[in-house]
Parts: sequence; C-alpha cells; structure tokens
Amino acid sequence: MDIKKQAKMETAELKRPSDWIAGLEWFFFIFANIVIIPITVGKAFNLDQDSIISTLQLSFIVTGIACLLQAFFGHKRAILEGQSGLWWGMILSTVSLASSQGVSMSELGGSLTVGVLISAVMTVAIGLFGWGPALAKLFNPGVMGVFMLLFGFQLIKIFLEGMLGIPMGNPPDDAKIQLSVAALTFVIAAAMIVTNIKAPKKVSKYTLLGGIVVGWAAYALIIGPEHTVKSDASFQFELFHLGKPAWNIGIIAMAVITGLMNLANTFGALKGTESKDLYDEETSKKQYNRSLTISGGLTAGSGLFGLVPYAPFVSSIGFLEQSGIVRRLPFIIGSALFLLMGIIPPVSLFFSNIPLSIGSTVLFVAYLQLLNSSFSFFEKIRLNSRNVYRSAIPVFVAVVIMVMPDSYFSSLPGFIQPIIGNGLLMGILIALILENTIKWDHIKNS
Repeated sequence: MDIKKQAKMETAELKRPSDWIAGLEWFFFIFANIVIIPITVGKAFNLDQDSIISTLQLSFIVTGIACLLQAFFGHKRAILEGQSGLWWGMILSTVSLASSQGVSMSELGGSLTVGVLISAVMTVAIGLFGWGPALAKLFNPGVMGVFMLLFGFQLIKIFLEGMLGIPMGNPPDDAKIQLSVAALTFVIAAAMIVTNIKAPKKVSKYTLLGGIVVGWAAYALIIGPEHTVKSDASFQFELFHLGKPAWNIGIIAMAVITGLMNLANTFGALKGTESKDLYDEETSKKQYNRSLTISGGLTAGSGLFGLVPYAPFVSSIGFLEQSGIVRRLPFIIGSALFLLMGIIPPVSLFFSNIPLSIGSTVLFVAYLQLLNSSFSFFEKIRLNSRNVYRSAIPVFVAVVIMVMPDSYFSSLPGFIQPIIGNGLLMGILIALILENTIKWDHIKNS
C-alpha cells in the first residue's frame, strides 16, 4: 500500500476506540519487554538507586523514540525496537564470568562501553553503505532456526528465574526459590496459556494486557507491593553509567562479536514478518539498510549512556501472530504513550515498580512463541540423517556451554574466555560457519 495513502487512513482511524485499545496493548508489550532490562543490569553492576532510575527513564524515552523512528523512517512495520535480548543476556552472563575472573565492575562496564560504540559504528556503516542485504544472505534459514531456538533457551532461563523469585542479574550464591511467588506466577502463566489456546481471537489478543494488570494486582494483594525502585531516587543526566571507557581486550572483542551477531535480530524480525499471515511482502533492500542505520545510531547512544543496545525484537512476530495487530497505527499509539511515560518522572516511577516476577511471567509466555519461529525456519531447510550436523552441532554445543559453570573456562586465555563461555554467541558463530562453508542441501540420504 502507498505510504501516503496509508498515513491518511491511519489519521482517519485515530477516532476508533479499538485502535486505542490495541495501542494500549502495544504499550504494555513494549513496557513488559523493556522495564526488566535496565533494572536487572543496574542490580548486576551494583548501581545506586539514582543510576538505576536514570537508566530506566532513559530506556523508556529512547525506546519510544526508537519505535517511532522505525515506524516512520526505518522498516515501517509494527516491530518493537528495543534493548536487545541478545545484548542483555550477554551482559548478564559476562557479569558472572567477570566476577569469577576477578574483573572489576568498572573495568567490565567501561570495556563494554567501548565495544558497544565500536559495534554502533559498524552497524551504521553497514546500513549507510547498503551491506545489509548481503549480510542477510549469510543468515539463512539454517542460521536463523538455530538463533531463534538458542535465543529462546537463554531468555526463557532468565524469565523462569524471575518467576521463581530468584534475583535477576547476578544472584547471590544462597538465592532460593520463593514458593509464594512461584505459585502465583505459575498460576498466572497457566491462565494466560489456557486463554491463548481456548479463548476466541478477540479475547486472546488481550492476554498480555490482562496478564500484567491482573498479575500486578494479585501480587500486591497476596504478597504485597514491591518497590523495585525507591521513591526518593532521582533522575541524573550523566554519561557512562556502567563505567568510563576501559580496555579489556577480551570483553571488547566479545562486545564487537555480539554487535555483529545482533544483526540476526534485524534479519530475523524482518524476515519473520514477511509471512502471508502478517505483511505478505518481501523485505526490500531499503528497509534493511534504513533499519540497520537507525539501530546503529541508537546503539551509539546506548554506549554513551550505559544502556543495553537496540535492535528489532524477534518476539514481535509472536505478538503479531497472537494479537493480529499488524497495522502501524496501534503500534505508533503505543510507542507514543511509552515515550510520554518516560518524559514524566512520576509516571515512570509508578510503572517501574511492577514486580519483576510478574513481568517475567508475561514475557515467559510471550517468548514461548520463539519455538514456533524456530521451527518455521527449520522447515525451510532439508534435514536428514547425513546433514543433520548443520543444526545439531551448534544447538547441542551451545546448550552445553550455557549450563557449564564459569569456572570451567578459567584455564583458557583471559581474552577469549568471554567469547568461548557464551553459549548463544558460540552457537550462532558455529551455525554461520557451517551454513556458509558447506553445501548441506546437496547431501542426501544414502
């Protein structure tokens, strides 16, 4: 559809209550995905309350701007542009790895800052010089299937820990499951899943909204209100919240590699929304390049302010399929509301105090859809008993690395420990190498 004609239609539809309700659904989807990230990173780095509320409010503002930029000037699809789960998982796992290596939080944060800024320059260059479509070919269905599956493993683990009441980020050694929290979150998760399965589409599309509202209220009544951020915390506009630039080569190298692997989010989100049930059109070269340029610019800002870098969210695919809210207008409304929330400090503070266990529960249910996305990519390749190694090697090796204690990697040189010790990164790297060096589709059963 012509963009100008679509814009006129969207303007006329602003009066429709259904679009505002759908916009509210988008608002809470964006909120649930973003609010947990700066809080957990702040706690992992032992930041003070002022720094946590500052990074949280900046995250709200930048995310609102990011979504609007992509909707109007980037790929122009209803896809959440937020703080990348790949970067988030890498940062949290690196905190644990750095602690075992004796690396200080200031050195870790400063080195991550340098790596993020280098990644930002690379991503912007890829977008400006039009290299996006060429790189997209490297991330073929075999790579994307592995990425989606491993991405789900990593994030579901984080969300499940949150549902069990285990502190997210860098939990203490004596952390235990909180039975009351776990019981409540599992009931909410079960109710959301049953609603998605049994309820008609016009009801099930509001499952996420209902999960947050009902879950938050139930938590306050049964367990008590949670004050994630103290009311006396104040916003402070300053640079390098995680640490001033430092030069740990291993951490910087891992951050740069993560930045390159983060391109999989862009390719996965855009390719995943090409299906007949969603946008039913192939992503153009301009869409790839504009999206990457914007993501790179946002990543540069993230490095300067100590935020988790940005990328399109592949989980948007599951949300779009579940809710059916494909049009841009509700997405624009939700993004604008999210930006407005970030600009008004009291509103930001209020929403910041959602129990992390409830946010984890909602995201746990939403991210289960990554399994479906993974299978959709695997269906595009021909697996048999002789070429199954293309997927089996990266998946099994990555999962084993994910569950291995950090101490196992202490015998390796310090500069490669952060890379080898990250299961998701290793899985994607192995998949990229295998898929682009061997012609697996020519290998048939004997």
